[in-house]
Amino acid sequence: MKKKPLLIGIIVVLVLAISGGSYYMAHKNAEQKATQKAKQFIQILTQQQFDQLPSVVSNQSLQKAHYTKQTFIDKYTNIFNGIGAENLKASDLKISKIKNGQFQFSYKLNLATGLGKLPTLSYKGKLIKQGKDYVIDWQPNLIFPHMEATDKISYTEDDAVRGKILDKNGSALATNAEFHQAGIIPKELGKGTERTENINAIAQQFHISVKEIEAKLDQKWVKEDLFVPLKVVEDNQIKKMTAVQYQAVDIRYYPLGKAASTMIGYTGKVTAEDLKKDKTLSADANIGKSGLERAYDKELRGKNGGKISLIDQNGKVKEVLLEAYREDGKDLQLTIDANTQVKAYNALDNATGATVIMQPKTGELSALVSKPSYDPNLMIRGISQKEYDAYLNDERKPFANRFTQRYAPGSTLKTVTASVALDAGTLTTDKTRTISGLKWQKDKSWGNYYITRVSNVPKVNLETAFIYSDNIFFAQTGLEMGEKVLRKGFNQFIFGEKLDLPFSMEPAQISNKTSFKSQILLADTAYGQGQVLMSPIQQAITYSAFANNGKIIYGHLLANEKTKAKDAVSSKSAEIVHQAMTQVIQNPNGTAHILNGISSTLAAKTGTAELKQTQGTKGQENSFIVAFDTKKNQEFLVLSVIEDHQKIGKTATELAKPLIKELEK
Repeated sequence: MKKKPLLIGIIVVLVLAISGGSYYMAHKNAEQKATQKAKQFIQILTQQQFDQLPSVVSNQSLQKAHYTKQTFIDKYTNIFNGIGAENLKASDLKISKIKNGQFQFSYKLNLATGLGKLPTLSYKGKLIKQGKDYVIDWQPNLIFPHMEATDKISYTEDDAVRGKILDKNGSALATNAEFHQAGIIPKELGKGTERTENINAIAQQFHISVKEIEAKLDQKWVKEDLFVPLKVVEDNQIKKMTAVQYQAVDIRYYPLGKAASTMIGYTGKVTAEDLKKDKTLSADANIGKSGLERAYDKELRGKNGGKISLIDQNGKVKEVLLEAYREDGKDLQLTIDANTQVKAYNALDNATGATVIMQPKTGELSALVSKPSYDPNLMIRGISQKEYDAYLNDERKPFANRFTQRYAPGSTLKTVTASVALDAGTLTTDKTRTISGLKWQKDKSWGNYYITRVSNVPKVNLETAFIYSDNIFFAQTGLEMGEKVLRKGFNQFIFGEKLDLPFSMEPAQISNKTSFKSQILLADTAYGQGQVLMSPIQQAITYSAFANNGKIIYGHLLANEKTKAKDAVSSKSAEIVHQAMTQVIQNPNGTAHILNGISSTLAAKTGTAELKQTQGTKGQENSFIVAFDTKKNQEFLVLSVIEDHQKIGKTATELAKPLIKELEK
């Protein structure tokens, strides 16, 4: 009898333990499900996969807030895309039971917007049972903590003013100016034949195709009473017309037009690709598309200000979520001289080519010209498809940047070959070579390959070789040096270096591979042919050594930038080359003798690089001139290249002569 109560007690304890364990396991399982759903909601949110949100929220909560699944998705998408939300990161997730199988969750959220980072947001919400699972009992305060169903998000921007690009004297190379923009009010076009006639008249007046006008009118945002921009027009194009109105707009303006377009570039509307790369950009932002406008876009563009606010149903500001103050773009001052830039552009006349002008003592770049070029103001104001196609189909490629494009430098490179040989001791000013005829080869192993020259001078020394620009003399000099000495000397200049300039440009190269493995290629390289490639900028910087006692001065474009330099050759060798270059002008037989009389201290070297498939044929000839004067207060170095100069019947030297005269004044 004593054992019976004990047995009952044990059973009761076991029953309680089992039921308690079952209750604990059930609670634990519910909590795990709730936690998993909360984590899933946050993951969808932070990854901005808003189309998946309906799968984790209560259907009843959406109905209560008067949302369908699609309008719910659109709400999140429009708000977060509208404020430029990115880098969403959640933290400090907590789950706790409240009542009737419900759980409360809380977490913190950090995110960046187009105006900057929002302060840390703290959220609270409920998880309720739906079937066998848990879902979010969604409320508008899960978008923003104090948001109610009738509230809206206001995102206003205060656009930063783009900085100017100025020349060394403060003259504008890129600025902002007010123009008139023509546009259409669609409802005023009329219907049927009337509409057709009005559109045809507008197309004719503003030089836009009917197809382009219809495309603008067919944009999704267009409404009957809204102004639809067509293009920015000149004052003489303003005319009172049916359905046409004009608005004042501030746009980018380039005073030098074509003369500086390749260097300065232009701005334009962001593309979808731009927006993917930079979430801080707004959909209607203007950014640099090419040239310096693109290279220094962030500095020039500045930072937009604005507010992100919570607005109640009465249109009043309920809460300012973020306020950022506008930071206007910085002005960019260059070493470029606007007057020199225009003169250099005009000097090229109708040629295809490039000119670089620098101060050989300081490295300041005074002019960077590429021709032909395009009108950047046309790109800004609204270029028609016909006009754009004309640029694209122009065989002279007006969009190409020729002052960064690499060319075989031709005979201008003989300056480098001579200085390297002088430093190596394989060449002296007294050394004379006996050369017979206009062509030469080292031996029969060269087969049918010969190096040719223009003048049949039997006895040639260094000075004579410069005066007549003797290819054979320099080919023999290169062979005598040997590849190892030549490469080592060339590499003392800027071959293989990436220059610190805001343009895309491949480094200057000696050859395609690290070794010639050919005496012919070694000989050709020594007089500037072979596989040597240099851009006009690289050539100008390289040849600055001969105006600076053997020291290369690196070109720079920003005002107040420090001058960078390095030793390339000895001052003695540089001076010998310098003096030989003066004879290229002063000697009646010199290839640059047409420059004689401009200045007694002017030095120059001409060059012609022939591009042909096989020897014995006639190829395209590119003409070069490098000239400098280091006389006090008249320091400049000009490097100019003319592509296929025979087409226009003038050499680079002939075209550069008036420019050099101007620079000497």
